[in-house]
Amino acid sequence: MLYTIGMVLIWIVALGIIYVGVMYLLRNEANAAGFGLPVLPAPEARAWWQLKGVRDIASGLVLIPLIFVEPDAVPWVVLVEAMIPVGDMLVILGNRGSKARAFGVHGLTAALMLIAVALLWLG
Repeated sequence: MLYTIGMVLIWIVALGIIYVGVMYLLRNEANAAGFGLPVLPAPEARAWWQLKGVRDIASGLVLIPLIFVEPDAVPWVVLVEAMIPVGDMLVILGNRGSKARAFGVHGLTAALMLIAVALLWLG
């Protein structure tokens, strides 16, 4: 049961971050405003947010084949990928961004990922 719950959480994380990435490619400014940094990027910096979109899509896509081909590797990869939202949170906090977004979005995402890893290992 724990393993199944963990795997459901992994699917939520994978599909969720793919969705976020697609939204960064399609609705750049709207998503940038919700990231948590104190200042929105200038229009000419749009490419930086699109790079984030590509990163997010790839982060989610890498999990899907692993789930089917090498499920024992999934918790290890998710453990490493949890560094991404932790890093995002630290960047936001280090630049005097929104603490609510840093902890509430990025911190909770990392926590969810670590809970999923623990459930997979315990299951």
